[in-house]
Amino acid sequence: MPTFCQGIRYFGEAGPDFETYGKTPAIAEGKSAIASPTEAAAVYQTLLAADALRYLTLQTTATKASGHPGGFASITEAIAALVMLGHKNIVTEVGHHAPGFYSTVFLDRSLEAMGIETVQQLGERFRETHGLLGHLSGQIPGLLSPAGPLGQGQHFAMAGAKLHPQVLFPVTIGDGGLGEPYIMSSFGHFNTAYPNVTNFLPVLVWNGFSQEHHSMVSTQSNERMTTYWRGGGFKEIILVDAKDYDDADQSGDYVDSTAFSLRQRLAFTQAVLAATDRAAKSALGGTLTVLIIKQLKGAGVHKRGAQAHNLYAGDTLEKDYIVAALKERALPAAAWELVRTNFARSGGGPAAQTAVTEKILPLPDLGDLPLQEFSVGGDKQVATTAMGALAAYVGQQDANFVVTNADGNAASGINNINQALKIVHPTTDDTYYQGPQGQVYEPLSEDACSGLAAGLALFGARTLWCSYESFAINGLPIWQTVTQAMAELRRPTPSTVALFTAGALEQGRNGWTHQRPEIENYFAAMMRNGNVFPLFPVDANSIQVCYEWAIAPATKASRLRPANLLCLYAQPWSRLVSL
Repeated sequence: MPTFCQGIRYFGEAGPDFETYGKTPAIAEGKSAIASPTEAAAVYQTLLAADALRYLTLQTTATKASGHPGGFASITEAIAALVMLGHKNIVTEVGHHAPGFYSTVFLDRSLEAMGIETVQQLGERFRETHGLLGHLSGQIPGLLSPAGPLGQGQHFAMAGAKLHPQVLFPVTIGDGGLGEPYIMSSFGHFNTAYPNVTNFLPVLVWNGFSQEHHSMVSTQSNERMTTYWRGGGFKEIILVDAKDYDDADQSGDYVDSTAFSLRQRLAFTQAVLAATDRAAKSALGGTLTVLIIKQLKGAGVHKRGAQAHNLYAGDTLEKDYIVAALKERALPAAAWELVRTNFARSGGGPAAQTAVTEKILPLPDLGDLPLQEFSVGGDKQVATTAMGALAAYVGQQDANFVVTNADGNAASGINNINQALKIVHPTTDDTYYQGPQGQVYEPLSEDACSGLAAGLALFGARTLWCSYESFAINGLPIWQTVTQAMAELRRPTPSTVALFTAGALEQGRNGWTHQRPEIENYFAAMMRNGNVFPLFPVDANSIQVCYEWAIAPATKASRLRPANLLCLYAQPWSRLVSL
């Protein structure tokens, strides 16, 4: 038995198909992907990988009687297909899929970097301090991004795609999370701003359930779901419905492929593998593409549907329904070895060594910022305008630098940023300083602003998020999650810098819609992470010094941790002492 298999509770028997299709790894030695998505051995070994992921996800969560095995179980064929096709830069907006993603990076040997070498250790370290947290964390080798608030994963995929044009960034999206309005609107604005950046691939996990009830999109027909994505600007919508392959007479629109005969399981897996290959090539080839996998939540797990969402205190490895589910998915030791070999070879090696976030993105040298000293009592100077000149300089030196703003730079004293860097827009209009090659991203959504700015910083680029009213609260949940992840990263990143005015905290003069005291609570909580530094510049001179300090690399500013966030409040304050 391979050493990494220590801790596996149940092993299965190798059938005749394994003797035919399992003798040699489908990803040949020295290769990073299968040769063809239609080759019989590749299809068979993709199915083995899907079952291995289901088994590991369930045993790992049952080890602690805690966690969420059901959602990931409905998408394992697609995850296995992506890996077999050599695509490992996978992100997600589904935090509850964490145990499945841990199983994936365990199989490709990434977790060996944190001392997890066996299935026994995988279970022991799940949901433990200094181990595998309940939701994805930036500290886990091979995983590109955190996952927490719904509606954030697409920002990571789009940020990665913008910075790495030749790499595919799949992002799994749950059909429960699809109810968040941010997802489709952020796709739409990004595609309008950057129409040539299509190398991100949404993978919709359409399993009919949202946590512990039916999802709000569960009643949609295949045609209506396709139309919805087409209305969002997607040109290639590829849908694989498990119902089309069901030979087990299952009722309802959502079925479990693990209940099919082996012949039909292979047919469904081949369809998913071919669809994933087609979707990947389409996205990399310049077409906005989505892959939709329709399969019942909890496929092949302990229970079906919403009842498979969560394990509770009594759902242990000794429970009969847990035992039965594990035995149904059990693989022979030789199959485990085969799956691990394929996963380790995929993409050129473990994700902990090959994922784009495992390397530091080179940053252009900015030299000395052109600081300008304003005399006390001299001409009045708006603080934000002084900082805007520095941000414009940074953008002129760094092509990856992006400024995001939902409320309009021109109305906030930093139109000089727009003048120098231009608002990115397909329509060229000199009156508004906009054009296709701009570096100012201006959707009317704080979520989209904070999401892209924080995502780009997490992936290694310099950014600036400008927010001027208390609608900032709509973007802070995503920002908070990313800064937490940046505090845990094993590599340095640029700071993600935010510019807020006092109006972002107190907008009483604008009426009840702008009174949002929770913003202060957010920042009070984030400061406890130790990597958030709120500064309060009171004039045009101090704001320049603050910004210079904020963007300095860690080597030049020893006060900064490898990953950090800085907030600039650009307005005179009379309550600095009390704050």
